[in-house]
Amino acid sequence: MVKINRRKFIYSTAMIAAIPGVVSSFGSEATVRLKELSNNILLGVISAANNPEEELKIVRDLGFPTCQLSIDTYSPQLAVRVSASLEKYYLKATSLICMGPGTYKWNFTEGPSTIGLVPRENRPARVERLKQGIDFCKASGIPAVHAHFGFIPEDPKDVLYLEFIKTMKPIGKYALKQGIDIYFETGQETPVTLLRAIQDIGTGNLFVNYDTANLVMYGKANPSDGLKVIGKYVKALHAKDGNYPTNPNELGKEVPIPQGEVNFPEIISYLKKLDFTGNITIEYELAERNSEYILKTKKYLEKIISGL
Repeated sequence: MVKINRRKFIYSTAMIAAIPGVVSSFGSEATVRLKELSNNILLGVISAANNPEEELKIVRDLGFPTCQLSIDTYSPQLAVRVSASLEKYYLKATSLICMGPGTYKWNFTEGPSTIGLVPRENRPARVERLKQGIDFCKASGIPAVHAHFGFIPEDPKDVLYLEFIKTMKPIGKYALKQGIDIYFETGQETPVTLLRAIQDIGTGNLFVNYDTANLVMYGKANPSDGLKVIGKYVKALHAKDGNYPTNPNELGKEVPIPQGEVNFPEIISYLKKLDFTGNITIEYELAERNSEYILKTKKYLEKIISGL
């Protein structure tokens, strides 16, 4: 199996476990069962699952009913362990983050030539990695695989756009046969371009993981307005905040919620108008104070969801 050389944005649950008192103080919330929350917008976090018995227990103890998973190396044995751990801890894994192999550069100068399936370099290996991820989802009961697919060209006649559509169609069909959805994470393309790509690929199982901050940090859209374009395809949302870019070479800066440009009350209100029943996953790429921030943000989002 291919082992991914990942962007180091997935926080490790081990960082939370290492802070005394954090897990134990939230243990009582873990008794909440998914069936009791089935009609609500569910909150989650991103977690590694290379050691699911330990890592998913921490997610449960923090009081989150859902999670998005990141796994280095897929295997049938690990799929069984992940499935068993999800069941044991009453967790719903909403998607498998699946990217790589190779280098990803998260900026405007090297990003277009390194991220996703748009650049030709590493494309065959990344297609294979996605298929392995789809197989792992099927084996472990995860309903979707999701990734950054690259700086999709806005010009529908651009050769890289045409190659991207041609590359994605068989992947979409492969996932469809397995009963697995594919989520495009927003960021590198405008909502209109992503809408076009989804419709041009046209396999019927393509949806959006709507990263609110990425749209701001890449300068592609106001995230509230972007929902008016792509909202019907949104199955999941990353709760993350940021500022618009002012350096043409670098992304805008991530900032803690609600210190940036993302209007979460407005976005959650609009999602409810769309009858959104998906999940909101807290993502935090800043290194410091992960656990404290995640738990604080959890309470902030719960208040908005329950008050609208």
